[in-house]
Amino acid sequence: MTRIVLPYLASYGTSLLGNSVTAIALPLLVLFTTGSPLGAGAVAFAAAVPSALAGLLMGFLVDRINRRTAAILADVISALALALLPLIELTIGLNLGWFIAIAVLNSFGDVPGVTAREAMLPSLARAGGIDPARLIGLRESLGGISMLLGPAAAGLLVATLEPVAVMWVTAGIAALAALLTLLIPARAAAHERSETSVGGLRSSAGAMLHGLRLIVRTPLLRALVLLLLALAVVLAAFQGMVIPVHFAFRGEGEAVGFVLSALAAGMLVGGGVFAAAGARLPRRAWLIAGILVIAAGLAVLATLESTVIVLLGAAIVGLGAGSMNAVVGLTFVEAVDEGRRGTVLGAQNALMTLVPALGIGLASLLIEFGSLELTAAILAGLWLLTVVAALFTRRLRRLGTERL
Repeated sequence: MTRIVLPYLASYGTSLLGNSVTAIALPLLVLFTTGSPLGAGAVAFAAAVPSALAGLLMGFLVDRINRRTAAILADVISALALALLPLIELTIGLNLGWFIAIAVLNSFGDVPGVTAREAMLPSLARAGGIDPARLIGLRESLGGISMLLGPAAAGLLVATLEPVAVMWVTAGIAALAALLTLLIPARAAAHERSETSVGGLRSSAGAMLHGLRLIVRTPLLRALVLLLLALAVVLAAFQGMVIPVHFAFRGEGEAVGFVLSALAAGMLVGGGVFAAAGARLPRRAWLIAGILVIAAGLAVLATLESTVIVLLGAAIVGLGAGSMNAVVGLTFVEAVDEGRRGTVLGAQNALMTLVPALGIGLASLLIEFGSLELTAAILAGLWLLTVVAALFTRRLRRLGTERL
């Protein structure tokens, strides 16, 4: 079991950590190199849209080749793209155009790599003799660790190293993820390729839209994705706008990092609890518990009281999110046929890449034309409406029993 599961978890955690570090470090490097905040924002936006398109297209490819191979290719693309930055800096010099070009190229490795690793989980669980619920819970815990360490590591690297050295480090993390993935036995990641599920796709456009169509036409998947998107909007709004603005007004900007760490720590614990006890309770019970815990945490967070209260609210939200994400992730990999899993997960991840910008934009408008307190209350209310809708959605009562 360890020869299969440990390399998988190590490669997943390393890849996610690399993505987290790069997402923070790259805009900071743009800011320090060009002195342009607008340029830093342009680089972040330039990476988001191609990432979503790559997720849609490469999800189809993940279903056609060995998923271990797909994950390695994605990490190699990221490593090569990031390694180009220091090479360009040492030769002709970097400018904003180069940063945008590299961000676009790197985006073709991020989402496809995550999709490939998510899609191979059932095969690895079978080959390693481990309960999929336990494996996905451990994976979600690693996601929490990456969220916890990534921003801090990025800030430390940018503050202590020369920009060229930071670029080499980010490229090295992506290369390390590829090497760790090589340790996974290829036969353990092999899957049954269903030509009937993808053989009718005659064009790249058809391949890109196939996963979205499957999600839209399947009530269970549609309900789960809407749940994930609602949480992504609310969390992005709090993380990217409400919390930073709140502490900026209070003159406590350093507290923002602690709040994000509390959220990540909660996700780590939530995923760990599911890994330990996920098989003992029905999936619906875990889902309801997760969304209600998130609602309780957002109610605390939305008060915007003392720093301790905000930290507590963030930790509670993370606890519920870790559990909910594990349930949704497990349902996706079990409910979707082997030959279409990459396509569907690629479409889901593509949507999740674009939605945070919507949350931040929504929060900025509410703060501009309302108030910070009103914005926090509206966001918490939005999740409460999502909870009510989820509780009365019939398809969500069949978690763990329905297969496409």
